[in-house]
Amino acid sequence: MYCSKCGTQNEDAAAKCVRCSELLPRGPAPAPPVYVPSHLVWAILCTIFCCMPFGVVAIVYAAISMGRASAGDYAAASAASRNARTWCWVSFGTGLAWMLFWLVAMLIPVLAVARH
Repeated sequence: MYCSKCGTQNEDAAAKCVRCSELLPRGPAPAPPVYVPSHLVWAILCTIFCCMPFGVVAIVYAAISMGRASAGDYAAASAASRNARTWCWVSFGTGLAWMLFWLVAMLIPVLAVARH
């Protein structure tokens, strides 16, 4: 266990720091924070380049994920992160479908004229 005052490593069962005599906390050490990806960057990119309505939903879930993670509620943060990722994919797929639709809609008249 490390002393919070001087940073010296002490035995796990020690009550005081061997260097500065600072009282060490009892009980298990606090768990390190868990990283939960928010997918905010992908949500913003999908909003700009793919499908705005679904991208905005992804941004909202990404913001919820970040808020829950900073509050320490990692289960809710993980669920919101999964929802953000799902809505990013929905936005991407919808945007891709629209782009393909418009590409085909523009090529049909051109091909019809070139055929005659």
